[in-house]
Amino acid sequence: MFNKILIANRGEIACRVMETAQEMGVTCVAVYSDADASAKHMQMADEAVHIGGAAPAESYLKGDVIIQAALDTGAQAIHPGYGFLSENPDFVDAVEAAGLTFIGPSADAIRKMGLKDAAKVLMEQAGVPVVPGYHGDNQDPEHLAGAADTIGYPVLIKAVAGGGGKGMRLVEQPQDFTEALDSARGEARTAFGNDAVLVEKFVSKPRHIEVQVFGDGTHAVHLFERDCSLQRRHQKVIEEAPAPGMTVEMRDAMGQAGVRAAEAIGYKGAGTVEFIVDASDGLRPDRFWFMEMNTRLQVEHPVTEAITGVDLVEWQLRVAAGESLPKQQSDLSISGHSFEARLYAEDVPKGFLPATGTLTHLRFPAACRADSGVRAGDTISPWYDPMIAKVIVHGPTRAVALEQLYRALKGTEVAGTVTNLGFLGALTRHPGFAVGDVDTGLIGRDLDALARAEPIPASSVVAAAMTALDLVDTVEETGFSLWAPLHRAVQLRAGDDIDLDVQVEGQNRQVWQVREQTILAQRGPGGWMIDGAPMPRVSVSGSQITVFENYGQVLEIVDPLDRDAGATGDTNVIKAPMPGLVKAVFAQVGQAVQEGDRLAILEAMKMEHSLLAARDGLVAEVLADAGAQVEAGAALVRLEQE
Repeated sequence: MFNKILIANRGEIACRVMETAQEMGVTCVAVYSDADASAKHMQMADEAVHIGGAAPAESYLKGDVIIQAALDTGAQAIHPGYGFLSENPDFVDAVEAAGLTFIGPSADAIRKMGLKDAAKVLMEQAGVPVVPGYHGDNQDPEHLAGAADTIGYPVLIKAVAGGGGKGMRLVEQPQDFTEALDSARGEARTAFGNDAVLVEKFVSKPRHIEVQVFGDGTHAVHLFERDCSLQRRHQKVIEEAPAPGMTVEMRDAMGQAGVRAAEAIGYKGAGTVEFIVDASDGLRPDRFWFMEMNTRLQVEHPVTEAITGVDLVEWQLRVAAGESLPKQQSDLSISGHSFEARLYAEDVPKGFLPATGTLTHLRFPAACRADSGVRAGDTISPWYDPMIAKVIVHGPTRAVALEQLYRALKGTEVAGTVTNLGFLGALTRHPGFAVGDVDTGLIGRDLDALARAEPIPASSVVAAAMTALDLVDTVEETGFSLWAPLHRAVQLRAGDDIDLDVQVEGQNRQVWQVREQTILAQRGPGGWMIDGAPMPRVSVSGSQITVFENYGQVLEIVDPLDRDAGATGDTNVIKAPMPGLVKAVFAQVGQAVQEGDRLAILEAMKMEHSLLAARDGLVAEVLADAGAQVEAGAALVRLEQE
């Protein structure tokens, strides 16, 4: 076994690898960028090395700097985590050329699976079923459009390199193909430096089921399947294992296909073989097709660990150190059911817009596993993926595990940034998902209901007001004192202003008037009760109060001297919704534009965001050029006054 390893990554996966490695007695070296100078993974490590600027290209993608850090600190091996350099075969070659061990597959295996088109040909040769499509070298737009016509619409355009939904577009009509192709290629070129694409059939009721495999370079085993069908824009939201509705015959067929795929390329380490499944007639062994192989540990690996009792990171370290596979196929079995929900800093009502901010409060229930790379006080940076944590539960049955997930999400407390917590909670109560009737289109079909912001309960408003007026812990001596304030008033803001009035009737009783309702707050041996229910927990940061009820309600204390009625939406100016890089500007001074026209592209949080005209008008000014780094709220384009 290694004495010391370097983790060439950041965030929750770096922390996850360290937890297992340090338990095994292995010393861990972290690398960190300027933006991660006080990050959790850096402070967890036994040693930490600064490798460059905040941008990934200046730090976590600098393979030569990372390798030198490993040599300088005496590390024997490098664990890549996922993302960044984890599937870069040139990096693997460089690691091994430096006399170090890469904790993962060979460069040859990564190359064989790294380009989706070549991988599909290889899988066909290995007897793995492949979805109908065009995976050839001819990238001429007319040829690709003709291939789409032959395959039959709807089709998917997919970048041959990379993953995570980037460079992927669904095309339902032939007239939309050219625009979708240009968009997919542009995003792929930015994300992967390769704009080649493939075209494949889009399955009408698709499920995304993947098989966890593990190899020693010669032989492989599978650790059963995960269902990742709950997706938004091809990005996974909630994963589970095993897949609902899975039959013995289907599991055997998919598991064997996964093992054939791994053994066909001499795979070593943890990998995932992803399949698209046609669930229109249930799960059938003849209705699944190979999509791609991820030659690394997956984000959703904890659900496999939960149902198998296997620590996949420990297996990675042991096999990379030269040990044989810890278990054979006959030794592996499934116990219970597990879910993982991805908690992100993102604004769901605004189209899941990635968010930044400083976490003023972060707390998870003890009954769940929470893999996180951040703590209270940490900043969600615009430079990296805005994941806050993965919330993982395990129960004896799917129904029990789903109820555990619902309770875990209800008990998760986040303040300081907007999150998708309420959206995740709504998914756990979706009737189709509850019975396992899932497919990759579920979220899209019911998005309005799932993303709908619920009204803030009166109990949350009262809890915030009690906190704002310091009426929770302090003792009010009301009695008959002439100076005692029998009535207090406060104004809170949550979209609209909310006026509240309270009559304090002693130390343990308050009568509140809010939204024409009368709410009684009483204190007993167990604490305050509001309208008969326990007062929810509260976090305060400056004038902002977060009440941890219904996944978190944020209210602002209104300064009575503040006469600002709040700005109305300015349709004249197109602003950057978050910090980012101006990728392209399409607007020109004097140009006539219509509502919905794309005026610029902002690249942030590893994605491209189109900025659209809010109304018809003429462009008066273009205030930013392509290549400019801008802050949130920066004016990019101004239209002439109406």
